[in-house]
Amino acid sequence: MSAGRVPSQIRLAGALVGIQGLLGVGFAVALVVRALTVEGTGLLVRDIVGEAGYFVLIGAALVAVGLGLVAGRRWARTPAIVTQLLLLPVVYTLIGPSRQLLLGIVAGVFVVATFLLLISEASRTWSMGLDDAPSQG
Repeated sequence: MSAGRVPSQIRLAGALVGIQGLLGVGFAVALVVRALTVEGTGLLVRDIVGEAGYFVLIGAALVAVGLGLVAGRRWARTPAIVTQLLLLPVVYTLIGPSRQLLLGIVAGVFVVATFLLLISEASRTWSMGLDDAPSQG
């Protein structure tokens, strides 16, 4: 691998993490729409908007991490890996207690594929800067 070359696994993982971020922002928008249209359910609009703000923050951070990976920024790999690990219980909840099998399987495949791209040998070597080292031969 030539010096400075970003592995395709990293760029693809960056795109997938960016999609996760956009889904988080989209969920926030859905929450706000729900807060503005639901009446008399006992839910406080400020609580729903607060939750939406949380998802905007997390979603925007994931979009930034995804863009960082696509641009070849090594710092972005660790938060992307941590995010995939944090999403595994979400996948479990979808498949198990929530009984949303199809959604859980799709989310699981997405999360596991992204994780595997991030921990591949080429990604690991790139993240440590070993691909930049001059060859010893």
